[in-house]
Amino acid sequence: MEQIFDSLSQFWQFTGFANCTWQHLVMIAIGIIFVTLGIVKEWEPMLLVPIGFGIVIGNIPMFPGLNIGVYEDGSVLNTLYQGVRQGWYPPLIFLGIGAMTDFSALISQPRLMLIGAVAQMGIFGAYLLAMAFGFAPNEAGAIGIIGGADGPTAIFLSSKLAPDLMGAIAVCAYSYMALVPVIQKPIMLLLTTKEERLIEMPRPRTVSQKEKIVFPVIGFLCTAFIVPSGLPLLGMLFFGNLLKESGVTRRLANTAGGPLVDVVTILIGLTVGASTQADKFLTGNSLKIFGLGLLSFVIATTCGVLFVKVWNLFLKPGRKINPLIGNAGVSAVPDSARVSETVGREANPSNHLLMHAMAPNVAGVIGSAVAAGILLGFLG
Repeated sequence: MEQIFDSLSQFWQFTGFANCTWQHLVMIAIGIIFVTLGIVKEWEPMLLVPIGFGIVIGNIPMFPGLNIGVYEDGSVLNTLYQGVRQGWYPPLIFLGIGAMTDFSALISQPRLMLIGAVAQMGIFGAYLLAMAFGFAPNEAGAIGIIGGADGPTAIFLSSKLAPDLMGAIAVCAYSYMALVPVIQKPIMLLLTTKEERLIEMPRPRTVSQKEKIVFPVIGFLCTAFIVPSGLPLLGMLFFGNLLKESGVTRRLANTAGGPLVDVVTILIGLTVGASTQADKFLTGNSLKIFGLGLLSFVIATTCGVLFVKVWNLFLKPGRKINPLIGNAGVSAVPDSARVSETVGREANPSNHLLMHAMAPNVAGVIGSAVAAGILLGFLG
């Protein structure tokens, strides 16, 4: 009988109940909230559901030494996590983004690229704020990239500059990407007048297929020569777009923008979520990162809208830009452009801004990769 009780006692020590702490329960609750928001509210479900369930997986209390945790060398989760840790997954995501993205709006209205460039002030503003909060320069750079509203870029840069903060940075970036409509709309309404929201822009010109094919080649050469350190992201982004637009590699483009990006999205979401173990995530630094991440989104949106307002002072009537598309300079494609469309139609139901907002939106994708390359160049 004593042997039976000893066996039961030993079994109990290996259960999650015996090793559970309140921190584990808090993180599991956060994971369930993420899953709920993804399913019920449909806020970026492709991201929040894998990340949320990954958070639950990563915070199941376990007896040390079982070699199954994401941070235990040789475990299955650790092997899958290497794609995040070593920065393999983000370039593959960018390949898929390139294969799915139509740059026609940007090609037809290249002047709107400036909005995407100005919106990157959110990155550098958050970088300076993070330095002021006591983070090391490399950590501040990794935190600042949250302002680009690009989860893969945030993961790529933090894996190089601040791997210990990667879980908090990645979850923060994807969380705020899902909350783009909630964060940006009040800022846009606060900074614009009713008359500005009613501005109608001329329909963009039609872009030829030849222009679409040439753009990824020229775009890559220009950006890669400026920031060679951004090569992994920029190269894959423009290569994916060339596969799409060339007309002769449709199968490759469909694979890159479909099954491949779906598989990598599952892996990156699940493993990033699993990396947020309670002892590594529930820290004062995580709270600071979430606060700085929110500020970076506010700065990026504010700078984009205000830049358009100032720019309009120098433009002739008929050439003026609706400042509501200033929010779309962040690279949350196409969510921020949809916010521009929604707010614009609330002011004028016949005014469609989506085709215009997509120009700074896709420019923001390029801009965030360039900004990551700049930060990696002088901080890496």
